[in-house]
Amino acid sequence: MREVKYVETEGQCTFKGGRGKLYGVASTILLAAVFWFVMFFPGLGLDLNFWLLMTVASLTLTTLAICLGGRPDIHLSWRELLLGVGIAVVLWGVFWTGNKLSQLLFDFARPQVDLIYGIKGGTSPTLIGLLLLCIIGPGEEIFWRGYVQRRLSARWSPNVGFLLATAAYTLIHVASLNFMLTMAALVCGVLWGGLFRLFPKHFTAIVVSHALWDAAAFVWFPF
Repeated sequence: MREVKYVETEGQCTFKGGRGKLYGVASTILLAAVFWFVMFFPGLGLDLNFWLLMTVASLTLTTLAICLGGRPDIHLSWRELLLGVGIAVVLWGVFWTGNKLSQLLFDFARPQVDLIYGIKGGTSPTLIGLLLLCIIGPGEEIFWRGYVQRRLSARWSPNVGFLLATAAYTLIHVASLNFMLTMAALVCGVLWGGLFRLFPKHFTAIVVSHALWDAAAFVWFPF
């Protein structure tokens, strides 16, 4: 049986034979790991504004992804907008439930969640919400799913691309030394990556859901 591969075409996503260029993917994932290490690793002691660095990282990785061929297939419509809102609501509900259960099961859960929210200190919540909604959320989706997962899927297979992209997205959060944050990245990576694996033509809805969920979880309706 001929091996099935995932490739992108103008305006849509299809499956057929093909190879991706891995050097660009590997180098940009390494750059993302450096950014996340500087942002999250507690032992560095760098006096840097987290949200400024996060915005720079997102803009840099998004620009590189687009330049290296990760053209985002984004077509905003009422259908995609509503789908995105629905996905974000479901994911928020999953995290609300997970937050309650984790506090019952693990003594360290609440303190680690509080540490995550501690990074908001000193920055306007309105500014954080705008950055998450307009730059950071969409940028992460364009990079991790629109570029990394797409290219890895083209090189091997859709399932392998999904697994590798999700693993990379999760592992770069290990630098935070925060179990709750790393597990949150895993859950989000599985959901958004799985949706992109199954419904690549609804990439716009996935981007919308990521942006809305980020703003909701950090600013509008924190856990």
